[in-house]
Amino acid sequence: MGPVTAGVLQLLALMGALALAYLPLGTCLARVYSSDRHWRVERWIYRCVGADPDTGMRWPAYLRGVLAFSAAGVLFLYLLQRLQGVLPLSLGFRAIDPDQAFNTAASFVTNTNWQSYYGEQAMGHVVQTAGLAVQNFVSAAVGIAVAVALVRGFARSRTGELGNFWSDLVRGITRVLVPLAVVAAVVLVACGVIQNLSGIHEVGQFTGGSQQWNGGAVASQEAIKELGTNGGGYFNANSAHPFENPTPFTNLFEIFLILLIPVALTRTFGVMVGSVRQGYAILATMATIWLAFTALMMWTEFAHRGAALELAGGAMEGKETRFGVAGSSIFAVATTLTSTGAVDSFHSSFTGLGGGITMLGMMLGEIAPGGVGSGLYGMLIMAVIAVFIAGLMVGRTPEYLGKKLGTREIKLAACYILVTPTLVLVFTALAMALPTPAGSMTNSGAHGFSEILYAYTSGANNNGSAFAGLDADTQWFNTTIGLAMLLGRFLPMVFVLALAGSLAGQRPVPATAGTLRTEQPLFAGLLVGAILIITGLTYFPALALGPLAEGLAA
Repeated sequence: MGPVTAGVLQLLALMGALALAYLPLGTCLARVYSSDRHWRVERWIYRCVGADPDTGMRWPAYLRGVLAFSAAGVLFLYLLQRLQGVLPLSLGFRAIDPDQAFNTAASFVTNTNWQSYYGEQAMGHVVQTAGLAVQNFVSAAVGIAVAVALVRGFARSRTGELGNFWSDLVRGITRVLVPLAVVAAVVLVACGVIQNLSGIHEVGQFTGGSQQWNGGAVASQEAIKELGTNGGGYFNANSAHPFENPTPFTNLFEIFLILLIPVALTRTFGVMVGSVRQGYAILATMATIWLAFTALMMWTEFAHRGAALELAGGAMEGKETRFGVAGSSIFAVATTLTSTGAVDSFHSSFTGLGGGITMLGMMLGEIAPGGVGSGLYGMLIMAVIAVFIAGLMVGRTPEYLGKKLGTREIKLAACYILVTPTLVLVFTALAMALPTPAGSMTNSGAHGFSEILYAYTSGANNNGSAFAGLDADTQWFNTTIGLAMLLGRFLPMVFVLALAGSLAGQRPVPATAGTLRTEQPLFAGLLVGAILIITGLTYFPALALGPLAEGLAA
């Protein structure tokens, strides 16, 4: 069996598994966020935080809950890192420096999981499990809660209430993320991923000598890392490390975990708005982009010319032999089209065009299928823009799911899509203009520019993967990427929740003969076109200076 055939079979197996999980999980999620009942453990949590889960919240109150909870998470995780030297099970590691502690706290709370540190050489067991792994759960739950609030904005009428943030947050953890993560962790342990609290020990090498290894609660963190589209690895090599991702099966299983909830949420959307066909339209848009990007990535990596590369079966530099070009390509597209950031290969070692594909996936807003929650609300914002464009074409007021899209709604949607490009391009320009940040590049020319462009694209879009070759553990990068992550996560949420509140207060508009049918393939095609055109107009000049220049010169 050739490597290309093996890659196609992996794709088919992955799509089949997602198709089997789509209906039951998507429907289950809709029931979770529509139920009026509370579990006993949930009521105990509500009493601990002093929240009334049955109180409806308008969008400002919902937003205050999101920001207050996230701010507390940043502070807690920052202090935990700064106190690491006196914590038990610290493995002798010292406290994290202030700038790096800020960057890491911002990273994990924003669901970015950018890592400017070496996991196994910097973080003890307490910080890894009680700090980083916990944030993997809660940051993912926050993203789902915001997406559900926007869906309620479309589903409800003549009310400004979007539900209760604390109820949505707790249910997302207790009823969705924890059960799925437990099952996933058991599968990973059975397949060879380690799960222990081992200390540092010497391990002999085949070539002689020895090196120091430490264990950890890797399988449990790996499960929620992928399931919550977080991406932070226990080890510096992330999912390329055999302790995190030992076999081709675990590689494919981890890709499945990355895509599982974002894909299922389109079904949840359709059920909650009363039209499953609307969910299928959104899913079709996501699937079209994802399949196109995967096909392009596999083509660029398999077709890379050169005698050595052809003998190796493709561009194998920076890729694990146990996964090959196909497994690495599928993983790279999945992780950059979601807000995951986990890597099983070094994206910096991909071909010039292949590296550009990973960047473009993030620049789309990571909406195909995107992060848990963030992918759905990002795609719905793009749907609002597409409906507005269609309305301009035919000269009528745009409507989506029975809600009129007036000046206020379009302004909020426009502000949403402008936030991350502004952060990416401004910070990249500053880093290239100032001597100290540019000095962190180990490569010059187009590839060096790509390293910095990738770093800020990853941070502002809350992805977390890195291009490698960039020394990001400096005060400049720790601070500016930390700011990009915080602003790139929470400013869009402000506009999403404000839009949800505006839509929820509207009276439904009955469909007429002139209403755009947004559940049909024509709209899905329009949506794909709008996404690619908006992203291309925004980022093409920057891409032309980096990966496109490098790819065309190869």
